[in-house]
Amino acid sequence: MNEYLFRAGLLLGGVILLFFFFRFFEKSNLYFPFKKLDGTPADIGLNFEDVNITASDGISINAWFIPSALPRAAIIFSHGNGGNISHRLEKILILNNLNFDVLIYDYRGYGQSKGRPGEDGLYLDAEAVYKYLVNERRISSGRIIAFGESLGAAVSIDLALKHELRGVIIEEGFTSVKDVAKHYLPFIPAIIYKSKYDSLEKIKNVHSPKLFFHSIDDEIIPYDFGKRLFEAAPEPKMFVNLRGGHNDAFLVSKDLFIKGIDDFVKEMGK
Repeated sequence: MNEYLFRAGLLLGGVILLFFFFRFFEKSNLYFPFKKLDGTPADIGLNFEDVNITASDGISINAWFIPSALPRAAIIFSHGNGGNISHRLEKILILNNLNFDVLIYDYRGYGQSKGRPGEDGLYLDAEAVYKYLVNERRISSGRIIAFGESLGAAVSIDLALKHELRGVIIEEGFTSVKDVAKHYLPFIPAIIYKSKYDSLEKIKNVHSPKLFFHSIDDEIIPYDFGKRLFEAAPEPKMFVNLRGGHNDAFLVSKDLFIKGIDDFVKEMGK
């Protein structure tokens, strides 16, 4: 009996240890924050304002506001899971050239933002940035576009679920963390994962106009994930196929990327 209990204890301990190992593995593979900023919009000739925004749980979030002389709308830019805002200068320039105000921010734990990243926290960060635009910049929700790349697509979809926005732009988005994990680690049970980022379920109730970009060459998030998101989304919506890798398709297919955004905004104005 004692030997049985001993073996059962070892098994339970092993299961618990494995559980916490995969939880650590999940977080370390979901977030890749860089603290050091490698540049600012001034390096590409853009005026900007460095701002700090406090989320509802007290975490200070660092952001840049890059104004346009003749803004068509204001973009809340939620970046991917790696680097920080300083690694998105090329995309900021494209959006500025298209005459958008841009508010790009670092999630908690990234760049000069405080705290540590986590799903609930990232949603609070996006909400704080949205409230900053509405309350401090006096920009109405009807003039705000949520733009999200990869992980930021999930954050943008969550924000658009809570607020009626001018539009949502989803670049290289995924359906859910569990789907991505299953794609890479099919032998791990889905219940192990704490993070959800269940965009597939949320997108069904996002009624703002939506623009989807996905590269058929994406080596990280399968093209099928982007198509499934698009198919689950209600109208109005648009889908643009790109070529190039997960992180550089917007440059490889730059003309398509720019035209897609321009056409989308023109269509919203009709």
